[in-house]
Amino acid sequence: MKPGEKPVVAMPAGRQKRSDLIAAHIRDLISLQGLKPGDRIPAEWLAREEMRASRGTVREAMKSLETQGLIKTRTGPGGGAFVTALSGEQAMGLLSNLFLFNPPGIAEIYALRKLLEPSLAASLAGRLDDKAYADLQATIRLYENEPTTAEEEFRQRIAELDFQSVLAGFADNQLLGFVCVFLHTLLRDMTVCRAIYAKPNPELRETALNYQVRLIRLLKAGDAEGARRLMQEHMEEAERYMLSRAEIRGKP
Repeated sequence: MKPGEKPVVAMPAGRQKRSDLIAAHIRDLISLQGLKPGDRIPAEWLAREEMRASRGTVREAMKSLETQGLIKTRTGPGGGAFVTALSGEQAMGLLSNLFLFNPPGIAEIYALRKLLEPSLAASLAGRLDDKAYADLQATIRLYENEPTTAEEEFRQRIAELDFQSVLAGFADNQLLGFVCVFLHTLLRDMTVCRAIYAKPNPELRETALNYQVRLIRLLKAGDAEGARRLMQEHMEEAERYMLSRAEIRGKP
């Protein structure tokens, strides 16, 4: 972290507002009572006598839950508060906003990628079905032909991250998969990374193709250690390339 910058990691809160406590209580009730997306939140949960709070405080709590993507309110006949499911894309967007004004460095992102993604690859060896391999192959198809424009080459570079994200989506450990996809999202969105991806470099197409084809072969063969080693090598090579390009642009 640079001098004078504040950490973006949330610190333990002090005294919470009454509305925050109510929002947490409603969230707990949703979980404990087994409500699913689309279910109506019982009106009695929100009664001010039940919450021991004013209507305004309860409304503030509900607005907070709606902002978090956990509920949706509808007015008119059949209206009320209903449970919703936060999509992975919405969660990624909210987390990305956290780093909007103080983005992590490329080295910080790859420190995690080198730690997590080799283990992810090893865990998937011999465990994917035909549909999963078809999904991975679909991202590779963008590489089949040499790009004719700078825009096509940029899309191919992004497709390499898409391949990694598709792979992470098959993780048995949902948290591991989510963190890996979030790291890919950061790389897609960071200005310095997008500038690097936009700079022509024809050799990267062959490098990416070779890596992806080899990895799929190792996964199909059930070679966990081979998949781990290949992913580790790929992460290290990608880190060296990204850091060298960032230094050229004056943003280490």
